[in-house]
Amino acid sequence: MDMEEKSCKAHVLIIPCPAQGHINPMLQFSKRLVFKGIKATLVTTISLSKTMHVDQKYCSSIAIETISDGSDNVDPRQPRSIQDYFDRFKVVGSETLAKLIKRLDDIGQPVTALIYDSAMPWVLDVAKQFGLLGVVFFTQTCAVNSIYYHVKRGFLPVPLSGSDVSIPGLPLLQASETPSFIYDLESTPPGLHDLSVNQLSNIDEADWLLFNTFYKLEDKVVDWMAKRWKVGTIGPTLPSMYLDKRIEDDKDYGINLYKPKTIDCISWLNNRPSGSVVYVSFGSVAYQRPEQIEELAWGLKGSKYNFLWVVRESEQTKLPDKFKEETSDQGMIVSWCPQMEVLAHESVGCFVTHCGLSSVFEATSLGVAMVAVPHFADQPTNAKYVVDVWGTGIRAFPDEKGIVTREVVENCIKEIMEGEKGKEIKENAKKWKNLAREAIDEGGSSDKDIDEFVARLVY
Repeated sequence: MDMEEKSCKAHVLIIPCPAQGHINPMLQFSKRLVFKGIKATLVTTISLSKTMHVDQKYCSSIAIETISDGSDNVDPRQPRSIQDYFDRFKVVGSETLAKLIKRLDDIGQPVTALIYDSAMPWVLDVAKQFGLLGVVFFTQTCAVNSIYYHVKRGFLPVPLSGSDVSIPGLPLLQASETPSFIYDLESTPPGLHDLSVNQLSNIDEADWLLFNTFYKLEDKVVDWMAKRWKVGTIGPTLPSMYLDKRIEDDKDYGINLYKPKTIDCISWLNNRPSGSVVYVSFGSVAYQRPEQIEELAWGLKGSKYNFLWVVRESEQTKLPDKFKEETSDQGMIVSWCPQMEVLAHESVGCFVTHCGLSSVFEATSLGVAMVAVPHFADQPTNAKYVVDVWGTGIRAFPDEKGIVTREVVENCIKEIMEGEKGKEIKENAKKWKNLAREAIDEGGSSDKDIDEFVARLVY
């Protein structure tokens, strides 16, 4: 039996946390596995399946199945108690995932491995119940997860005090440069601290740890982790057409929780000069205080640069009165957009971002300089790496009230777009763009780790 015949017998279930920033990287990894000859099935929740837009043109190689999270008739995009949701998901999800595995076995599609989001460590128990490989997939950097690991093991006090934080393989960090869930407990929504730290609760029992990063991006901490666990760096997990172009017609993730305004955005960008546009987006989750949106608005206007600003519909009431009308010649405001297509567009000169990992990796892989405006979760640590480790951005610091003022926004944009520091940052961005493509291309570090993983599934 040759490699191809054996590999077609391997069948993995990919189980992401039901959020856009978790689905995208795990979906793209699924496509890589299919490209290598593995059958991959994406498992989402019943509630999410009712709201997500699936473009079969980009997802035809991936089967989709559903399990229950105990909230089948609740819109997953609506606010809810994190603690209650994940507690219920653990109970109901364990039962319905087990039923799915049995059903797939009954119809001749036996499962080889469960690749699950680190936010749902209970999936490992289901894998062990059926004698399957249990593979944890991290949608946060190795650095961030190393911090959580040290908290979980009691090596770091919580909340962190004002002292510097020293962790093997990481740069020296200030407390405010660690994930907000461990240094700012007062403003952390209930349940998020425990959810973040407990990702590492059964890490020693997992068969494999996969990280959406690439080796050169985090080599020191990857080396530290690889001495303790079976680690694979398999990123960046962007559609192939933006990287190595080996997976034919893979131009988009293919699953969206929000409908992007693709035609409007790209038509608008097509009419702007090369490098002239400031792209602004704070992701699918981040909540902005009204005064912060106002400062951003006037900072963008004051910069005099063209801007494309993603403001979710629920946030648009916070825009200053008549701002859209007053800046109609300068900027465009949309509720959602095809971010990768925008970042890859030649008219985009910089990206004002909250530093969610998907956004950071998309910008890094496409060579776009960043203005870092982190809010919470892993974003402060991501911003630290963007500015001080990778050198691909500049930090927009808030004032004593926690607001990034219009003057700071304007100055940071101008520094990236026209300053001496901006030239250096853009050169670094080009360097990392090339290294990202090199990692995932044939024979690159991520490609080799994926091959090793596939070999483990097959034999």
